[in-house]
Amino acid sequence: MKRKSEKVLTTLCALIVAGLFLLAGCATPSKPFSTANPNFAPVAASSAATTPSNPPPALSPGGVVFQVGDLITVKFSDTLEPSQPHEERIKEDGNITLPMIGAIRALGKTPGDLQKEIHDKYVPKYYLRLTVIVTYQAQELSYSVLGEVRLPGPKAYLGVTTVTKAIGAAGGLTDYASKRNIWLTRANGSKLKINYKKAIKDPKSDPQVFPGDAINVEKSIW
Repeated sequence: MKRKSEKVLTTLCALIVAGLFLLAGCATPSKPFSTANPNFAPVAASSAATTPSNPPPALSPGGVVFQVGDLITVKFSDTLEPSQPHEERIKEDGNITLPMIGAIRALGKTPGDLQKEIHDKYVPKYYLRLTVIVTYQAQELSYSVLGEVRLPGPKAYLGVTTVTKAIGAAGGLTDYASKRNIWLTRANGSKLKINYKKAIKDPKSDPQVFPGDAINVEKSIW
């Protein structure tokens, strides 16, 4: 009886051990734990978002854009021989005239634009090294209205104006003014004869006035 009980116990233990091995063999090994999201992929940053847009061109000091009659100074340095500054008012054709390179357009340009263009005209054709500085001499631009007007004298140049408008700014013609003998003298010395009656009726007969010009209204002989 004792032997039979021991045999049953041994058989039971063997079944339990076999069952444990079977369970271990059937279990699926677990995957390593990861905090990474399998659906995550780095997104390349857009170049438009990371690269700032091009800044607007820098304005010249005071926002200066040269006009006819403006007085500008061109200074030269870094040359073997010292050069004298060039000072000139912009002529009616929009140009200034510099040594060796001749006429160069200044109208509508900033000091920076003009000095770069002047530099490129001189280097390397005339100089291997050259520094060009263009400055604007701030001053009140004016023209003059003289002779038979009610308020003769210099007038501030406030923008585009014509002979008839300039005369109006001078208070108008006096009772003794000649309407046929009105002279417009340009800053460069050239002269135009103006007929006031025609200028009033036809804008083509009413020329523009620039800084430095002078208008002279003669007295009527009658």
